[in-house]
Amino acid sequence: MRIAIVDTGLGNLRSVQKALIRLGADARLTVLPEELEAADGVVLPGVGAFPAAMDHLKRHGLVESLRELAARQTPLLGICLGMQILFEKSEEWKLTLGLGLLPGQVTRLPAAVKLPHIGWNTVMPRRSHPIWEGLEPGTWFYFVHTYAVEAQEASDVIAVTKYGRPFPSIVARGNVVGVQFHPEKSSTAGLQLLGNWLRIVKERRPPSPSA
Repeated sequence: MRIAIVDTGLGNLRSVQKALIRLGADARLTVLPEELEAADGVVLPGVGAFPAAMDHLKRHGLVESLRELAARQTPLLGICLGMQILFEKSEEWKLTLGLGLLPGQVTRLPAAVKLPHIGWNTVMPRRSHPIWEGLEPGTWFYFVHTYAVEAQEASDVIAVTKYGRPFPSIVARGNVVGVQFHPEKSSTAGLQLLGNWLRIVKERRPPSPSA
């Protein structure tokens, strides 16, 4: 199974790659649109600022490529900043447009809590989804972020986490899935979730042509 990891130039991309390889995927870092198109599934990771990440994607011609892949029903997984980029816009630094694959915006977490939100926190499912298979309500995952999504459609929210305010920690619509936490840093629970996503990818792969 070929997985393309978008090299955003931000965050610990090698940890994502190593986790997917451990689970049996052929996972490769790339900024080439043709390699994304040839993949069975695409991972959009990232740590850092929303505007910088969008500028990076634009420079490499990946914004339209990612939108086209989503329209073609290629499985797409956004991690941390990558999840936020799936949405329409962010207020980080300045108002910046995202990929617009999911309706909603990214806003700063409340000043009443220590920022950034770094460390382990619980994830509570709101509805069933294959990405959560085999995991229990209240499972702990590792977070690093200051901004969080405000989803426009409640049906897109798979699970929530509370830090200053409740925010979506897993979202999904069709072939597009996003997680605010870092599964690659979340021990066995994170590997379980990544394995679930790989099964989603496998189930969406077209059948091999007969010899």
